Amino acid sequence: MRARRYDPTETKARVLAAAHMLFSRQGFAATGTADIAREADVSEGSIFYHFGSKKALLQELGRRHGEAMIAAMEEGYTLEDLEPGITVPRVLRFVRDNMIWEGAEAECADCGPKAAMASNPDAEPFYHAAKAVTTDWIKRHMQAALVKRGVTGVDIEIAASFTHHVVGDAIDRWLCAASPEEADRVERETVRYIRAASGYPLD
Repeated sequence: MRARRYDPTETKARVLAAAHMLFSRQGFAATGTADIAREADVSEGSIFYHFGSKKALLQELGRRHGEAMIAAMEEGYTLEDLEPGITVPRVLRFVRDNMIWEGAEAECADCGPKAAMASNPDAEPFYHAAKAVTTDWIKRHMQAALVKRGVTGVDIEIAASFTHHVVGDAIDRWLCAASPEEADRVERETVRYIRAASGYPLD
């Protein structure tokens, strides 16, 4: 059957929704553009017309994933008023509820975004795009928070990179925690560490 013709904006939205769903169920490597086109009810050619390649489609999904994560962290707060006790729990739960990598149901050794990156090289455009968006947000957030508190002399570029890595490791540990108590410990210590590194008073 021929794919239907849609408005360009609707076509892009359908392709992105179909790709997100299929990548979630089948993984990145096992999902081809023909699968996405069939699920979205569009021609395969329209995917290349709107996105150029599967890699570019993954990058767009990664950017949107990062933007959704940022929205979840910011909800109800101005940038300068956010602090680790708010952002860390929110990002952990966002990742848990929005995992689209393979291995989400796997044993601890195979779960989490780092393991997914290692075992799914096709997923790299998604993760790199999401990282770029979120790291840029960390820079803007740190700058706003430091200005509000009158803190100077911090190399934002380096501090933001370190923070991204710390939170990435925390996500893996939290998702792979053997018990709720261990997950709580990971969350608590991550908040404490980032607060200390960012010059917040420790409660």
